[in-house]
Amino acid sequence: MVVDTWPLDEQISDSRAEKLLDFFVRELGPPVYNQAIRDAHSFFEEKLTDLEGEFYEPEDPRSR
Repeated sequence: MVVDTWPLDEQISDSRAEKLLDFFVRELGPPVYNQAIRDAHSFFEEKLTDLEGEFYEPEDPRSR
């Protein structure tokens, strides 16, 4: 089987395509993963920032 590699206008074999994919995963995987972790951390941190103010119920009914 031959893989079409547009936009390179060149075809490569399955084994070369697999090696190329392995290279990209090895080289780009960690930075992409780490950025995703930072993004998720920021998202949850933002949501949790005002958790107490959002859901807090006064314990003394007279303080309402």
